[in-house]
Formats: sequence, C-alpha cells, structure tokens
Amino acid sequence: MLKQGLELKQQQKLSPLQIQTIKLIELPIQELEQRVKTELEENPVLDDSPAPEKEDDNDEPKDVSIDEIDDSDDIPAYKLRVNNYGKDERPQYNTFSVKESFTQSLMEQLGYRNLSKHDRDVAAFIIGSLDEDGYLRRDIDSIVDDLAFRANIQSDPEEVLKMIKVIQEFEPVGVGARDLRECLLLQLKSLRQTKDVQLAETIIRDYFTEFSNRHFQKIISRLGLSEEEMKSAMARIVKLNPAPGGQIDDSYNDQAQQIVPDFVLDLVDGDLKLSMPRFSIPEIRVNKKYAELLADAQGSSERQQKEAAAFVKQKLDSAKWFVEALKQRHNTLESTMKAILEYQHDYFIDGDESNLRPMVLKDIAEKTGFDISTISRVVNSKYIETHFGIYPLKYFFSEGLENQEGEEVSTRELKKALRECVDSEDKRKPLTDDQLVSEMSKRGYKVARRTIAKYRDQLDIPKARLRKEL
Repeated sequence: MLKQGLELKQQQKLSPLQIQTIKLIELPIQELEQRVKTELEENPVLDDSPAPEKEDDNDEPKDVSIDEIDDSDDIPAYKLRVNNYGKDERPQYNTFSVKESFTQSLMEQLGYRNLSKHDRDVAAFIIGSLDEDGYLRRDIDSIVDDLAFRANIQSDPEEVLKMIKVIQEFEPVGVGARDLRECLLLQLKSLRQTKDVQLAETIIRDYFTEFSNRHFQKIISRLGLSEEEMKSAMARIVKLNPAPGGQIDDSYNDQAQQIVPDFVLDLVDGDLKLSMPRFSIPEIRVNKKYAELLADAQGSSERQQKEAAAFVKQKLDSAKWFVEALKQRHNTLESTMKAILEYQHDYFIDGDESNLRPMVLKDIAEKTGFDISTISRVVNSKYIETHFGIYPLKYFFSEGLENQEGEEVSTRELKKALRECVDSEDKRKPLTDDQLVSEMSKRGYKVARRTIAKYRDQLDIPKARLRKEL
C-alpha cells in the first residue's frame, strides 16, 4: 500500500561567495598568493598591470569607478586591479630549511658506486624499502620475494645482504641497519678507535639488553670496569644518532620551505600592535579591453556582441566574488587573531608560558561570533611573528586543569612544570610517576598519575628506569 505524505526539510545552500571565502580562509599566506596568481591567469577580466597614467587623448578609454557602473543591462562594468603585496612588505621573515630528500641522497651515493645494472637495481629497491628513520625493518627473504614479484628482479639472500652492506657504507652512518643495535655499531666502527669507543662497541655488541634496561652495575661487574670508564663509554654512545634517516647532514640545500606569517605582532611602549603586512586588501581593476567590450555591447542587438558581453559578465561576477572573498578572509583572520590576543594578552606581552591560559576553539568562536569550524580553518596552517619568536596559531590552544587553588591552568603550563621536575631530578634515582605526582603537588598542581604518564609520553620523557644514569 502506497502512502503519500509531505515532508518539510530545512537545507542551507552555500552561495558561491561563501564557498570561495571558506576556501580562501583555509589557505596559508604563500598558498593564498599562488591562488591570486592562478585567478589572474584563469580570469581574463582581472588585470594586475599598473594603472595607466591619464592622458589628454580623447580616444583613450576613460577609467570607470565602481560607483559609475551602468547596471541597466545587469552587466557590471568596473575597473579592477589586483595587487597582492602591501606597501609594508617585510622580506626578512624566518625561513625554515628542509634538508635534502633522504632517498635522493642515497640514490646519489649509489650512482657513484661501480656496480652492475642488476646490483644497482637490487640496491635501489632496498633503498626504497628503508623507513623514515633509515632502517631496513624487513627480513632478507621477504625482500628477495618482493624483488621477484614486485620488481621482476631475480635475486637471492646472499646478493641482497651484499647490497645491504654496500648501503651501510653510505652517509649518514648507520643507514640500512636492521635494528638499533646494528645502527649504533655501524656508527661506532666509523669512529677513531680510541679506548672508550672500543669499550662502547663491546657494550653495544655484547651487553645491549643490559644497556637498554639501564643495568649499568651489571655491565660494570661483568666487564670489570670503573665507573669513570663506564661513564666515558656511555658519553660516546649517547652522542650517536638512533635515527639516521631523519638527518642527511648539517648542510642546507636550495630546497627551502618558507613559513611566512600571516600576522606580525610588535610590542610598542608596552602595547601590542597587530598587523597583516604581507597581504593587503587588493585594489582591483578590469582589463581595459573588456571594459571597452562591455561599453560597446550595451544597447547592442548584435548576437555576437551579446554573447561576448554575457561571457564577460560571468567573469566579472567571478571576479567580484573572489575580491569580496579576499576581503572577508582578511576581516575574519584579523578578528580571530585580535580575539586570541585579547584572550591571551598577558602571555603575548613577554611570551612566558605560565601566562598562557587554557583556550579552546569554542572560546574564540564565542568572542568573535564565528562558527567553531571557521575558527578551526583560520587557525590551521597560520603563523604569527611575535617579538619572542614565530608560532603556529595552534600553539596557543590547549585544554585546562585546575590547580590546588581551584584556578584553571593550561596543559602547556603543566607540561612545562613536569619537564622542570624531570630536569632537576637526581639521575641516579629518577622520579617515578607516583613521585612526580608528589612533586607536581608541591608546585601547586593537582595531577593524577595517569595524567603524568600521558604528559610524559607526549613530551618524549622515558620511564624512570630508562632515565637512570651513573
């Protein structure tokens, strides 16, 4: 039996302007500049050339302001100009350099070896199998199988092992190791063989389990060492790199990734001054020939001119949405950043983390009147340059817990206090998590043991047993 009914649904459709604005808000400044460049290339109506100087020649098209547009045919005709650099452009932004590609570096070194094509192909496959730390985490038989099935290369365990040994001679030293023990041994063997280096090699080779578990007295007893000899060997070991894949060398290359802040904060006579100098609201202009085309098309009945005018109208509408979206992006980012500055005012005066209040997206959404999703888009991939460093906006957001006075403190402050507790402990008898709870309590923080464990993991602080030193 069929039933017929009426159902009312409320749906909200986003306008082209809203969609454009949302997309632009998400972009960091470099991508925004690229987006403007793309818009200029794809929309022939927009023109980024300098405004022409006025001439007395009557044949020159007149500049038309937005207010002078004749809308009688519903065809907007206005002068546009795009300029995505403000007058206060600051070229001295910090640059964070990205090291050379790990795989690229190894393949370059492989190219210098005198190998047959077959051996080179096997070695290249092994390089491609290394993880981001530079380790080969797969057993040799699996690599032989993969070479056959995935690369159509017939090999055997002896040949694969031979190529692993070749790769282990590459820089950075330790690359191609199958585990941490082998990685450390490769690095020790590359050093000048002093007494402490040889002792360190013996410890890692023969007593790696005891060393990993910090059973130093057991190693001292079995090897008949003094504490000084053990400390000397340990000093060598702790300087080794446990993850060689994360660092090629200490030199920077031309592949640099710039982080350009959207905001600049200055402290002037004790007052915070916020600016957005990299990107100003663009002054916009329409390409002169399209202004002329529109002027000719108005009132014309010729089909070809009407079609041309319709095309230009579509492009003009797109240009208007784009420019208005840029303005809305600017206003949204500025309002959000001002709300963050107001919320975290004491922190931004001197950068003292203890003044960083607990703050979540909802707090700023309520201050600005924007949706939480909008605040999230603003915060994502945006940076601010302050008088005490460059920070991602995400840095200023954190949950909060109460201290013993019932005041809310940020998790960042708690983590800082926890780090200070660990740094000041006696490394011969490191503090357990229960003892850290007591230490934090002495500093005025109410923190549960499980919270201590969670924060310790987030700060990459090992358990007490693994922090033990001689």
